Amino acid sequence: MKYANNILETIGNTPLVKMNALVEDVDALVLAKYETFNPGNSVKDRMALKMIEDAEADGRLKPGGTIIEGTSGNTGMGLALAAIVKGYKLICVMADKQSKEKIDILRAVGAKVMVCPTNVEPEDPRSYYSVSKRLGEEIPNSWYVNQYDNPSNAKAHYESTGPEIWEQTEGQVTHFVVGVGTGGTISGVGKYLKEQNPNVKIWGVDTYGSVFKKYHETGVFDENEIYSYITEGIGEDILPKNVDFSIIDGFTKVTDKDAAIYTQRLAKEEGMFLGNSAGAAIKGVLQLKEHFKKGDVVIVLFHDHGSRYVGKMFNDDWMRERGFLDEEAAVATDLIKDHQDKPLVTVKTEELVSHAIERMRKYNISQIPVMDSQGLVGSVDESALFTAFLEDENKGATPIKDVMKAPYPIVASNTSVEEISKLIKDGNQAVLVALEDGKHHIITKYDIISHIK
Repeated sequence: MKYANNILETIGNTPLVKMNALVEDVDALVLAKYETFNPGNSVKDRMALKMIEDAEADGRLKPGGTIIEGTSGNTGMGLALAAIVKGYKLICVMADKQSKEKIDILRAVGAKVMVCPTNVEPEDPRSYYSVSKRLGEEIPNSWYVNQYDNPSNAKAHYESTGPEIWEQTEGQVTHFVVGVGTGGTISGVGKYLKEQNPNVKIWGVDTYGSVFKKYHETGVFDENEIYSYITEGIGEDILPKNVDFSIIDGFTKVTDKDAAIYTQRLAKEEGMFLGNSAGAAIKGVLQLKEHFKKGDVVIVLFHDHGSRYVGKMFNDDWMRERGFLDEEAAVATDLIKDHQDKPLVTVKTEELVSHAIERMRKYNISQIPVMDSQGLVGSVDESALFTAFLEDENKGATPIKDVMKAPYPIVASNTSVEEISKLIKDGNQAVLVALEDGKHHIITKYDIISHIK
């Protein structure tokens, strides 16, 4: 009979799967190293087990101890499986940008989860780096894993993932492409493959808001490059010791939007229900296609499973809120749908400038149509009011009719976005759209910008 003695023995030996629809324009053979076949549904199972076994071997992790780690979720899952089998307690410290599914899954397998703010410096005592390190110092009989600097991370991929890829491709692999976070995967796999064939190219996929690409190219750790981003599992605002930049041939950066869109496309066009970093990885491959030629064998590693992102990248409302859905805003009514239920804010010709200012402040708007008994006769915006006050600081008591400009152009509800954009480009601060019910709504520059893809 063939069976595993426990779930940990099923880690590794994941398949290579040929990419098809999404790589039609790539000359090379593109194969996905499909790591969701690991029992914890991610590549992190490999290094989680290796780090625990090495810590057991040298006494850092003792029987009945508590494992503590800062994680985006996947390493935590790998640690949880090993902790269950080996009899350890586990505390996972996560940033609040991680999906709810990841937090729920970790709790489901018995881990205690602490959530920390994302938008703080790594040195901040509230960051998940600092909290996990502090807990490791304070809790008796505990071990702080520190996957970023733990050499067993990269060693796991040098000993397993790299050899698997070399064997599965019969040594024909020419390029390895993978998202970079802690650096263990790219460094361990890259080192092994280059030892077998120094001509194998190792490419890292980075995200905007992360420091890797610029540091690799210039040696400069640029803090101006660091800002909050949405993509999960790749990119860093620190330089983990596991990132061996000497092994990496180059980086390409993928936007949050592209990573999210391609995560959906992998599911819908390849039947691959994968996580956010997989979307970034395959988009990275497409951005690098000029480096590939016929006969090349490109391996792209997909880290984790789509079930951890059901409330995010696979939720159209979430995608729409962030402008990630490529929905066409074809006509005027498409531009006003977010505020069509709100009445048009106006000011009358005989009202005072101070009234218009108060209305702008109350509704947080920058321009207002002007009306009289006959209808729409003018417009006033913040720039006109600013100019008026520069000329006379007592303008607040002046009637609107004395400072108003020409009325905004009025367009039909089926007017194209292109035509509306031309009207605003011609110097109009806004455009009014006339609806079938006789009401008007305003279209501003912000409405158009919000629909730019």
